[in-house]
Amino acid sequence: MSSKIYIQRICEHCNREFTARTTVTKYCSNDCAKRAYKARKRAEKVQKSNTETERIISQPIQDLKAKEFLTVKEVSKLLGCSIRTTYRLIDTGKLKSVNLSERLTRVNRSELNKVMDQQN
Repeated sequence: MSSKIYIQRICEHCNREFTARTTVTKYCSNDCAKRAYKARKRAEKVQKSNTETERIISQPIQDLKAKEFLTVKEVSKLLGCSIRTTYRLIDTGKLKSVNLSERLTRVNRSELNKVMDQQN
C-alpha cells in the first residue's frame, strides 16, 4: 500500500530539501540515513569512553577517602596541592602527622578532616 502524499522535508543529516512520501521520513537518501546512524553510534562510543575515563580518574580519590592513614602524597592529592605545600602545613603545625621513620610520614584521616573543617 503506497501513499499518494508528498511532503517537503529537510534532511536531518545534510540539510537538503527533499520530497518525502511518508510523514516519518527524516533523511533524503539511504546514504544520509547510514551516515547519521554512524555519527550517532560514534557519539555514543565517545560518551561511553568519557564516562569510563571519569570513573577511572575518580576511583583513586574514592579509595583514598576510605583509608585511615594517608601518605603525604595522598594527602596532597586530596587537598589538591603540591607535596611541598603539604609538608609546609605539617611543619607549621596546621596538619598533625606521625613520622614512623625518616621517609615514612603518615597523616591520620581525622586530622585531615579537622584541617578541612577549620578552612570552611
